[in-house]
Amino acid sequence: MSDTTIKPRIEKATVLERITTALPIALVPVLAVLGFIAIGDPAAWLTLTVAGLAMGLMIFIMASGLTVVFGLMDVINFGHGAFISVGAFVGFSILIWLGGWTASSSVFLNLAAVFLAILVSMVATGLMGYAFERVIVMPVYGQHLKQILVTMGGLIVAQQLIHVFWGPDEIHVARPESLRGSIVIGEAAIEKYRLVAVGIGVALFLAMRHVLKSTKIGLLVRAGVENGEMVEALGYRIRRLFLIVFMVGSALAGLGGVMWGLYQETITAHMGSEIMVLVFIVVIIGGLGSVEGCFIGALLVGLLSNYTAFLAPKVALVSTIALMVIILMWRPQGLYPVVKAK
Repeated sequence: MSDTTIKPRIEKATVLERITTALPIALVPVLAVLGFIAIGDPAAWLTLTVAGLAMGLMIFIMASGLTVVFGLMDVINFGHGAFISVGAFVGFSILIWLGGWTASSSVFLNLAAVFLAILVSMVATGLMGYAFERVIVMPVYGQHLKQILVTMGGLIVAQQLIHVFWGPDEIHVARPESLRGSIVIGEAAIEKYRLVAVGIGVALFLAMRHVLKSTKIGLLVRAGVENGEMVEALGYRIRRLFLIVFMVGSALAGLGGVMWGLYQETITAHMGSEIMVLVFIVVIIGGLGSVEGCFIGALLVGLLSNYTAFLAPKVALVSTIALMVIILMWRPQGLYPVVKAK
């Protein structure tokens, strides 16, 4: 067979691969268009779309750390919800301490208070992640059943410790003055905080993508996902990399906890375990270990939840699970799975 016969086949395969790769990206605008057709009211659609994007991006923040941890470390961490709850309560404490800043009419002071709350929460949950990995996770590497049991136990212990330090009652979280209320675009009212959440979520995704794609640390993480033994054979301390990734994932959960608490305006010790259902759905839809897949999956879940809650509230309870089933029937390993060599 001549080279001229082979070449077109190779080119066709490449084009097909590109189309297949791009298909999941098109799901978000397609869902938005379908939502617009179903809702019919442009103002309501815009409000729901921004709310869905904000919700999805906050879920992405919480899920991104979990999917990278699973992809690199092969750890099923049901205790991830503990970092979300602890992050929310630590952030709440900082916001109370900076009550003068949050009550001020100054946008700078308001954002500074939120930034400090996020920073302290990320440091606290990152250190908590260090202890969690050393004490609870490290003895059960490679043993999935034991990982589920011990990390679930860690989650329960963390929830009880929250009761000890902050009490068992639901706590109201007041947003800073400049983040309250809405802005009006045409006839649509969009909450200011949701716009901030969208900005933070997109910025975090771009930063994570840059680190994973364009830095040496990202190269090692991606190589560790594909073949950790080979990375170790090249002289890199893969266990130390595991620990750093686990701490970063825990810190991101703390960041997500602060933002989710401000979004809901209430926090409880069980909020982390409650949101973990959506977090796991997003991780499964996106493909284990994939930040890009996690991002798209989170946007799909956020938009679908808001659209169905408006159109058919009873259907909203099962819409995300139905979405996961449909995606897995199409792509059994998720939208952009990262295959780990065994």
